[in-house]
Amino acid sequence: MTDLSPQQHLRERLSAHLEVLYPNLDKVSLLDDMISLMALDHRCFMPEAHKNLWTESDALVITYGDSIMRDGEWPLHTLHDFLRKELRGLISGVHILPFYPYSSDDGFSVINYVEVNPSLGDWKDINAIARDFDLMADLVINHCSSRSVWFENFKQRRDPGMDYFVEIDPATDLSEVVRPRTSPLLNEVQTLDGKRHVWCTFSHDQVDLNFQNPTVLLEFVKIIRYYLDMGVKIFRLDAVAFLWKVPGTTSLNLEETHEAVRLLRTLIEHAVPEAIIITETNIPLRENLAYFGNANEAHLVYNFSLPPLLINTMVSGSCKALKTWMMGMPAAQDGTTYFNFIASHDGIGLRPAEGLLDDTEINQLVTLMQKSGGRVSWRALASGENRPYEINISLFDAMRRHLHAENENDGEDGFQEQRFICAHALMLAVQGVPAFYIHSLLATENDENRVLHTSHNRSINRHQWVADDLESQLGTNSHHARVFKVLKELIALRSAQAAFHPNAAQYPLHLGDKVFGIRRESHASGAAIVAVYNISAEPQEILLADLNLDESAHWLDILNDDADLRSQASLALEPYGYCWLRRCDKVDAAS
Repeated sequence: MTDLSPQQHLRERLSAHLEVLYPNLDKVSLLDDMISLMALDHRCFMPEAHKNLWTESDALVITYGDSIMRDGEWPLHTLHDFLRKELRGLISGVHILPFYPYSSDDGFSVINYVEVNPSLGDWKDINAIARDFDLMADLVINHCSSRSVWFENFKQRRDPGMDYFVEIDPATDLSEVVRPRTSPLLNEVQTLDGKRHVWCTFSHDQVDLNFQNPTVLLEFVKIIRYYLDMGVKIFRLDAVAFLWKVPGTTSLNLEETHEAVRLLRTLIEHAVPEAIIITETNIPLRENLAYFGNANEAHLVYNFSLPPLLINTMVSGSCKALKTWMMGMPAAQDGTTYFNFIASHDGIGLRPAEGLLDDTEINQLVTLMQKSGGRVSWRALASGENRPYEINISLFDAMRRHLHAENENDGEDGFQEQRFICAHALMLAVQGVPAFYIHSLLATENDENRVLHTSHNRSINRHQWVADDLESQLGTNSHHARVFKVLKELIALRSAQAAFHPNAAQYPLHLGDKVFGIRRESHASGAAIVAVYNISAEPQEILLADLNLDESAHWLDILNDDADLRSQASLALEPYGYCWLRRCDKVDAAS
């Protein structure tokens, strides 16, 4: 069989995608339009299957464009200065949360996809950051703002926009639809043709787009091409699990949604083979992992189960649920891996903990977080019942109390900082690419004033630092400075270990419920690391014999100046203490 050229390969794959999505339409014309809009008729690459686009040196920071502010300076300029000064050489990429003009939800109600919010800066500022770091940007693909030109045109019954949104007869049975919110699914709006009811998954200011209309897909193809030209390397497909709607179904994770992700992957990787797609799917574990496809959908999927399980581990003093979950986690194929994080701009999602923590454990966690100042956001079930959807709290304050501490301080035991750092040290050792929300790197506390100002629970973890105040805090012995220093040291140490490659093998160890252990091994070099964590408030001693370390090598504690463990029989870990043990072969020792 004759090898296909990149263009032929592209056309065959696109034709297959379009046959699933639009079986009754003229696919030749649509295919030609896509190729032209992506500029693939002039320059097209052949993507390499199962290629890892990351190494152990990769780590990302997640931030709003205005998380750090300085009077008289564009916030994106201030952010760039901070990243260059504090994180260059440590962080390979930066996810700037939606930096477009918006009407609500701190950026996720996009008014214009191809403009930069003028209060942040302009495209030159975005380009500058993209030159120094791999830039992740949001493709807010499920919905747009009710104040967008598209929706204004919808109401005026003109193009572009008249057929861009999902209209539903309110008498339609939509009881099967899975909801992430408690607001009514449909919103009644007045148009030139009378009243219409539009589908709004998240809020009435976020109107869902109709991808059954291929013109909507073409609009996003144009947006993707523009983002690539502006330096975007990593595309975060926001809320993509809700993309395709079919009344009478859950309208969540439908096959057409997966096919749409595969189509976007095909276009993007033929345009820029180094570009990466990450799916933001805050859903239970099995459905989330399905977005890997057969290594032909997302390159990265958010490891959404990790935050609630890891936080529960640290505040309960038991790693039983975390270990059980990790034992059942499939290894990611080459060309795919997990996107690991503990905190984000949203909150601690609870849906990904379903089936991993029981209802009692979830309720105990929610109650404890509320004692530490956290809020709870809810979702509506088909039964009419509301269930906790996420906990809104800063990660630093989430570690304030211990679930089972019996003291007069209601769980505050003085180990907040140790728990917080231990959790990050554990996250850094897990298979995947690590990412740090900027307020976790800085150990920012709950912002109660911002919640009062916005009346939104999520604002509690969206603090805006005054640059001078932040610089002052980092120059003292504040908890912000202590945490930031330790986390930077851990990131640097991790980046030098081949065994921490995002696709290196992962083996949980069995050390009881109070000690969590994991072994990582590089497929390429054979390098091995054993990471051990005391996740309790009491000192723990672990016999080295219980770690089943290779007898043909000796082991060095890389967090303790490569201290040699050959003279030891055990490890002594203080409350929330941890160690990373690196295998050193005899050949290495001789050299």
